Amino acid sequence: MTIEGTASTFPLKRTSTQVKDERLQRVLRGEEFLLFDGGMGTMLQRAGLGAGELPDLLCLQNPDAITTIHRAYVEAGSQAVTTNTFGSNARKLGDAATVDEVFAAAVRCARAAGATYVAADIGPIGELMAPMGELSFSEAYDLFAEQARAAEKAGADLVIVETMADTLEMVAAILGVVDSCALPLFATMTFTASGRTFLGAAPAEAALIMALLGVDALGVNCSAGPADLQPVVREMLRVAPRPVIVQANAGLPEVVDGVTTYTLPPADYAAAVVPMIEAGASVVGGCCGTNPDYIREEAGLLTDRAVQPRSVDDGQALALAREAADEGGRDGDIIALILEAADTAALKDALIEEFDLDW
Repeated sequence: MTIEGTASTFPLKRTSTQVKDERLQRVLRGEEFLLFDGGMGTMLQRAGLGAGELPDLLCLQNPDAITTIHRAYVEAGSQAVTTNTFGSNARKLGDAATVDEVFAAAVRCARAAGATYVAADIGPIGELMAPMGELSFSEAYDLFAEQARAAEKAGADLVIVETMADTLEMVAAILGVVDSCALPLFATMTFTASGRTFLGAAPAEAALIMALLGVDALGVNCSAGPADLQPVVREMLRVAPRPVIVQANAGLPEVVDGVTTYTLPPADYAAAVVPMIEAGASVVGGCCGTNPDYIREEAGLLTDRAVQPRSVDDGQALALAREAADEGGRDGDIIALILEAADTAALKDALIEEFDLDW
């Protein structure tokens, strides 16, 4: 795909982000660390909650339990806690509650725990995007936009789109967020043991797509243990002109007596995070299998450390994006369309036409 008329800076870079305070500004400039929390599902399971119904509804049904989990992470050192809204899109919620109701309750739970920053969590919709599945780009975009509006209305400090396995769904999510609210946007994808996403995206291509679309921080979550994610993170650090996020699982899961269990100890988890911090990752936390003990270990890692400087800038990343676009392939074509788009509306139309997506 030929690229014509590309701008000298990221064409879809956001200009109206509302940042809570100067400390968060420093985080977004890559000058300071930010420590997130760990797994919500892990803690719900430990408390005997969350089985059956959508766990997000517990924000309405048992808010004290959710606040208790958030508070445990805050006490362990988490500066940003993630709302219990991973599946809170209109399609999953159905008639059980509205998106506004769940996000409002979830932000209240996190705020009551004393969190410095409340990150509104947005996960995958749970269906394959067309043409591989039946979820249209338009439907996905609208669902994500509704969540973003609800997050901002509820008073969240930032949005985190996480655990995406499909770059096209990530694009729909990012566009839905940036078109609908002014909160800082973090975005993370999940990778298989091959070092690529479920649908084959390489870490560098995924990072370039997220950066080109104007996210404020990007990286990887879930996937595997931190040692296994080191090559993925190194590749992202090589091309990303934004702070890089690492929120790994506590190793690979094992089924013990019918229960999914993660066996990597907190100290070993933290030790495996160190090389990524030393390489320049500046936003860390945990995902499946992690609990406040893991976050406490990471908090200790960050004490008296400074973020390691990196040399990637917008111009360098733009050149790398052009190279990826020239190489083609599904994600190279997505990058090319982003580079050619004048605005998000033009990009949506181009994606729909290029990939024969149902609007």
